[in-house]
Amino acid sequence: MADVLDLDAEVVGPYLDELTSWAATHTKAEPLTVLDVGAGTGTGTLALARRFGNAELIVIDRSPTMLERLQAAAAAQGIADRLRTAQADLDTGWPAVGTADLAWASSSLHHVADPGRVLADIHAALNPGGLLVVVEMDGMPRFLPDGVYPGLEERCRQAAADNGWNSWPDWTGHLERAGFTVAEKRVFDLDIHPAPPAANRLAHRITSRMRERLADQLSAEDRADLDRLLDPEGKEFLLRRADLVVRGARTAWAAHRA
Repeated sequence: MADVLDLDAEVVGPYLDELTSWAATHTKAEPLTVLDVGAGTGTGTLALARRFGNAELIVIDRSPTMLERLQAAAAAQGIADRLRTAQADLDTGWPAVGTADLAWASSSLHHVADPGRVLADIHAALNPGGLLVVVEMDGMPRFLPDGVYPGLEERCRQAAADNGWNSWPDWTGHLERAGFTVAEKRVFDLDIHPAPPAANRLAHRITSRMRERLADQLSAEDRADLDRLLDPEGKEFLLRRADLVVRGARTAWAAHRA
């Protein structure tokens, strides 16, 4: 998973600058402390560090491997002195990380057992007027150009959704019940073409995972098409294709603590 997150950062990283720029329009003052809740390998953390150059960065994740990779990335970008980490499982309680001016929860909130409690914890951790940004991925990204195996990726995405992959609600009501005032909900569309080189590796990882885990829910024809895309001896092998695109979307909420 860490490798997939890093590949995703290489492929769609530029959109994060747009997203953090949008978040900055909702801040009531320059954030001096930024809290990344469920930071993973730190794609969002590093984007926030670029956007808010004076902020201390506090990151929470339950995986020591993720935190180690994040620390290495921060060191490589010369911001290790601004970073503070907390290894914690949010299902067991909120860690003692102090307060923050901005909190960020990207593709993490739907993983916790009791998001209402975690949102209340984030609300309590924010300073008055502080901002929470919640981000979710609208399904797996699509990589095949128009006309190549039409509908295959959508059918795979639907099968994944039927299995509960990346399932999340509209967080608006949850945020309001936790005491937040939602300022804006926005969809960020991704349409990257030509795709960067890392997209081939990301497409291969995601397609391999779908072929392995969704085989019994796909037709024989769809399985055969996936096999052609994954065949290293074939002319359609994903790692060699030069025609890939990256399409998808992210939904984001900006909400304030009163």
